[in-house]
Parts: sequence; C-alpha cells; structure tokens
Amino acid sequence: MPHIIIDNKIPYIRGLAEQLGECIYLPGASISQQDVAKADILIIRTRTRCDRKLLEGSNVRFIVTATIGYDHLDTTYLKEAGIGWTNCPGCNATSVAQYVESALILLHQTERINLKQSTIGVVGIGHVGTQVCARAAALGLSVLRCDPPRQRSEGGYFVSMARLQEEADIITFHTPLTTSGLDATYHLASKAFFAGLKHPCVIINTSRGEVVDTTALLQAMDEGKVSEAIIDTWENEPHISPALLSRSFLSTPHIAGYSADGKANATRMSLEAVARFLHREDLTFNVVPPTLDIKECDIPADLYERKLMLYDPQRDSNALRAHPENFENLRANYPLRREQL
Repeated sequence: MPHIIIDNKIPYIRGLAEQLGECIYLPGASISQQDVAKADILIIRTRTRCDRKLLEGSNVRFIVTATIGYDHLDTTYLKEAGIGWTNCPGCNATSVAQYVESALILLHQTERINLKQSTIGVVGIGHVGTQVCARAAALGLSVLRCDPPRQRSEGGYFVSMARLQEEADIITFHTPLTTSGLDATYHLASKAFFAGLKHPCVIINTSRGEVVDTTALLQAMDEGKVSEAIIDTWENEPHISPALLSRSFLSTPHIAGYSADGKANATRMSLEAVARFLHREDLTFNVVPPTLDIKECDIPADLYERKLMLYDPQRDSNALRAHPENFENLRANYPLRREQL
C-alpha cells in the first residue's frame, strides 16, 4: 500500500486520500528528510521545498503540489532523480480573479480610480490572467493583455510591456516565478520598469513576491510613479517588508487564491493526479466546500456591494496589518470564503 505524506493544511482531503494509500499528515514547512525517507508520494503546498536536500535517498517517486505555482520544486533535480511531479494549473484562477475584481471595486469606491475611465494592463494571460481580463472588462475597464511568450507564438491581441507602461492606469501581474531564460520573471517589475511608467499607476501583485522588486516599488511610490500598491504575494515571505505593508492600499497574506472553491479544486486535482499515477482511475473524489450562511434577504441590490459582501479583501488586509507576525497563521487558518452566493 503506498505511503503518502500530506501537508496537514490541505483542506477537505482527509477521508478521501485514504482511498489511495496509508496517509500521514504533517505541517508543510517542517516536513523533513526523515519524514519522507520511506514515503512513496508527497502531496504538498508552497512551504515544502522539494529538492535534493529533502529527497535524496528517499523512496519518493511522485509529488503533487496543490498549487498553481511550482517554484518550490527543484524540477531539475526531480528529473535527475526520476521523481515525477505535477501541479494544479488553474485550480484557484477564479479565486484570484475575484480578489482582483474586489480590489478594483474598492479602488473605485475610494476614488483612487474610475472603473469606466481606466485601463488595466494584465501581465501573464494564463488561467488566472484570462479570468482577470474578463472580470475587468465586465467592470468597464479597457484591458491590455501582455504575454511575451504567447505574443511570439500566437501574435494576435497581445501588447508589449512598453505599451502597458505608456497607457495602463493599473498593472496586475499573473506570471509564474522564473529566474532564467528570455522571459525570466524574477524582478520583472524592476527599477527600470518603474522608471518607464509614463504616469502614476496602480500596481497589483498576486503572482509571486519576487516578481516585484520591493525596494524599487517603494522608491517608485516615493517618486509618484506608483500611486497605489495592492500586494498579496511578498518577497521573503513570511518576513515581509514593514514599509510596504503600511503603505499599500491592500496588504494581504498570500491568500488571493484561498477561496474554498479554489481549495476544493486543488484538493480534487491533487487526488486525481495521484490516482492516475497509481493507475486507479476507478476512484472518484467529490470535494465539496461548506456553504455560506447568508439569507437571500440580506443580499444587497447594488452589484458592487454584492461582490464585496461575497469577498472584501479589506478584512484580510486589516488582519495582516494588525499582526504581521501572524502571516503564516493567517494563511493556515483562513476563514470560509466562497466564489458565489
């Protein structure tokens, strides 16, 4: 029977994973070489760094990360060691798009922007970026799509970063974190990037913290290049910048994708991936998140208020600002949030 180590903060997985093998649940950040020595499969999240240090000499042959991003996996080593892996692309795309949509509404309500008169530049048009574009357009914004790899291969309606710097009132990042190659995204938003902005711009980062150079962003805010910052992903998590925390319009603890729906998708996709690896396609996993306790009579008539009733990121921002030292705890014990009423 396969021996499976599972991050104990992956929701809705207990009782379902046991169909696949013997399961042990451990805190993701503290999973050790000793823990995985006899494991066959790992189901983890971003806080478990899967590399030679953790895995050498172990029995592990397959890893699933219940996340879109996979920069915490040393894919070069995994290939060398013959360890298969997969992530969960698109699992929380709707959740992240909901976060950006609510942030845009809050910017509008506080008169930082006018939704009907603003242009948003979306960097990275994958699962998340595509949904962000759709929601932004539905709110009345003009949308510019920037994705250099897709532009080279597909042409079409993609625009350059230079055009975003010229025209966008808001720029939001939805890229993976990569450190090499033509399209490396590490410090994509650099000092040079901010210097190229032609007018004050709102910056949103819900991708990976290192996509935005924190020092350069703070300098751009000092210089009036950036009018507002909305930061969900941070450099050096959980040891985040106090200056950026206090100065951002919204400062949240890497929870943009943390709707119950997104978590349920990630759990289901993870279990299905393990089932395929084990050739157990006969198994099905019905992962259902809890329902919201909201009466129909309490639902506002105003569209913006309905969306903010469903999710208002100020709640998470206020919690992080009050206790930045609780960054990890705020993620690990996140309250119920749904994508629809």
